[in-house]
Amino acid sequence: MIPVRLLAAALALCASAVAGCGLGPGKDEGDIELTVTRDYGNRVMLQKSDSIRESDTVIRVLDRNADISTRYGGGFIQSIDGLSGSQSGGRRSDWFFYVNGIESPVGSAQYDLSGGDRIWWDYRDWTAAMRVPAVVGSWPEPFVHGFEGNHWTTHFDCTAADATCSTARGRLQSSGATLTGPGTNAIDTVVGVWNSIRRHAPADLLTQGPEDSGVFARFVGTKKPLLELLNDEGQPAGSIGKGGGLIAALRTGDGPPTWVVTGTDAKGVAAAASLLGDPLRNRYAVATQPGAGPIGVPVP
Repeated sequence: MIPVRLLAAALALCASAVAGCGLGPGKDEGDIELTVTRDYGNRVMLQKSDSIRESDTVIRVLDRNADISTRYGGGFIQSIDGLSGSQSGGRRSDWFFYVNGIESPVGSAQYDLSGGDRIWWDYRDWTAAMRVPAVVGSWPEPFVHGFEGNHWTTHFDCTAADATCSTARGRLQSSGATLTGPGTNAIDTVVGVWNSIRRHAPADLLTQGPEDSGVFARFVGTKKPLLELLNDEGQPAGSIGKGGGLIAALRTGDGPPTWVVTGTDAKGVAAAASLLGDPLRNRYAVATQPGAGPIGVPVP
């Protein structure tokens, strides 16, 4: 038996370590994927798989795969591989992390991982949007492994043309999503022309700016809407009329996010649905138009 004083000393030492520790590594929990980028995913700094044990946390995985420094007692990341949080000209950049496309409500030292999780660290200017609660760039998550150990089903709600609905449904099912009816534990996936879904909360947030929606794109106008693309300062950087499409993730509470696959018209929705897959990886949201491929937003 370990003497009480020695056990207390060991636990105190664990608490002071960057990644924390346990009384042992625990059992093998499978593999996770770690991605480190900067500037809203525009530049990949690190992408690899790692095997985890049951004692592993987000920060512990990062610590053994990158050179990091911390602040606030070791619970928050200050720098990764020499890139540090900074402030200049009234603008602020820092490190943020997502697990399966969801911004974590707990610190990286407190988030316990499960096999299959996708961790994404991104260094970004957050002046225009302090919070971006959900992103599409960890596809096919969160459809497969959910969040914080909770596996979510998918409620598929499509008002688009039959061919577009079939494409979107097929992409979700082939990714591993489980399609069910509506419910409190289901990811709402809304597919349709913007004017047919604009009153669907929280899709209606896409008429506002990133400080409200967390998405650096918005729809303007009603009769013939335009898809306006924004830069990382939240300023207009161009717009798409006919054929404009958007895939975005929205999250207003603690439950599953809502994914929106929409467009200014039927062609735009079809173009967006065709991108459900790898073109979403490492992007916060994706805009498109026929023939253009994925356009990550915010745009550079």
